[in-house]
Amino acid sequence: MSGWVRYLELTAKSKTGLSSNVVILALVAAVCAAVTFGLIIFAAFIWLAERYSPLTAALVLCGFFLLVTIAAGVLCLMSQRRTVVSAKLALAARSNQPWLDPKYMLLGMQVGRALGWRKIVPLAAVGFLAAGLAREWFVHEKTQGEEPAE
Repeated sequence: MSGWVRYLELTAKSKTGLSSNVVILALVAAVCAAVTFGLIIFAAFIWLAERYSPLTAALVLCGFFLLVTIAAGVLCLMSQRRTVVSAKLALAARSNQPWLDPKYMLLGMQVGRALGWRKIVPLAAVGFLAAGLAREWFVHEKTQGEEPAE
């Protein structure tokens, strides 16, 4: 069952590009953008009120948060693109399934015509279910002795 969950996760990542890095960097960018806006308003207030030293400090802080916002936005876009590429590569590696070979598909069509589709469809469904369960069982058994990668 974890194979299907992993497949759905990779499909969602390849279409949206969302990962924990993207969400965290987007939140950092949003917070820094809000702080930048607040500091610009604060700087304008100080400039109108006094015109000198507090304004310089506020503009320096505003420039700092603006740079952090730009850096977080660029890193967020780079992380999103990297997530899309890695998910598409993982999906491409998983899609090399032997039963999708045109020879096997043609053989299945011929068997279906010879025996009748009403008899073949339930048998095929049971066969796919058994093959999927066997694959999951063998993969789980194979990776059970290995240390999880972090």
